[in-house]
Amino acid sequence: MTLLPLIGHQSLRERLSEQLSRGALPASLLFQGPPGVGKQRLALWLAQRLLCSGTAPPCGECQHCRYVLQGAHPDLQWFFPLPRIKASTDIALEDVRNEYAEAVKERVAAHGLYPRADGSQGIFVYVTRALVQEAVRSAAMAKHKVIIVGDAERMVPQIGNPEAANAFLKLLEEPPANTTIILTTSEPGALLPTIRSRVVSVRVAPLSDIDVRAFLAQPQAADAAGNGSVDDLVRAANGAPGSLIGGGDRGAAVDRARKLLDAAGGGRDRVLRAAFVQGSSKARGAFSDVLDALTVLLHDRAREALSVGDGDRAAASVKAVRIVEDAKRSAEGNVNPQLVTAHLLRELEEIGV
Repeated sequence: MTLLPLIGHQSLRERLSEQLSRGALPASLLFQGPPGVGKQRLALWLAQRLLCSGTAPPCGECQHCRYVLQGAHPDLQWFFPLPRIKASTDIALEDVRNEYAEAVKERVAAHGLYPRADGSQGIFVYVTRALVQEAVRSAAMAKHKVIIVGDAERMVPQIGNPEAANAFLKLLEEPPANTTIILTTSEPGALLPTIRSRVVSVRVAPLSDIDVRAFLAQPQAADAAGNGSVDDLVRAANGAPGSLIGGGDRGAAVDRARKLLDAAGGGRDRVLRAAFVQGSSKARGAFSDVLDALTVLLHDRAREALSVGDGDRAAASVKAVRIVEDAKRSAEGNVNPQLVTAHLLRELEEIGV
């Protein structure tokens, strides 16, 4: 099993290759763009480009390329949100390495076609510690090392563990020699400013309809995208074909997010009903997905307001995004989603959303 070929982003790939050829590629990068446009797959392509030993990298034929495409290269570490390991008070590096080896194997078995991480998954403190330890190891096979952190906005705040936070920031600022670190995010505003200031941001734009059709022309991608005609799927993807994978769950989260917005300002009874349906703490993962969807809806509302010259509504929407981000942080703790929802809706009502 191997990853499917990267589709699209040709001009960006050429720019990154050109920077690499003249030794100007930054050591710490942030790929940012809408969910589903292929940021992590692009990061893996760049890793292949960096590690390839062929004459026209990435050649796809050398041992390094084959290992990257199989998710098995010892000098490529790929981290992304996973459920918390239950006994997470003191996790050994080997345990984290095994956990991610299995997770990467699952992603490769699915040809790199996987749904977006749900709200119960994160990049926890013990992962950050393991990431830093992996970074200082010597390259085992290639002349270079690459570390990819997908959905970096899901890095759990290092509260109570400043050593892990400081070590990660130092790593971004001064990576070891011959080491490239690539973060990806769909929500750059959710990243800590101390992280954003230490990386070079690269915008990853949505794909053209032609590229989305090329993506769907791959049998595995067509199967993972679900039912519907190609034309309907291209329209639904809106330049982000990865959003078609596991789309049913996200559709439900967006629907619940819209209902929350409708309930804000609808009076006490509507607020209580909206809070009640969010469920108990056992449903915290699904609730976090709703909050993620709410952030996207508010960003869309702000853009729409600006497009028609409604500055007040745009400002209220931007302020609402910050309120939702606070709610996300509360949801990461042991706080009942019903209580978080009730407080969130009262705050949204106060600013007139």
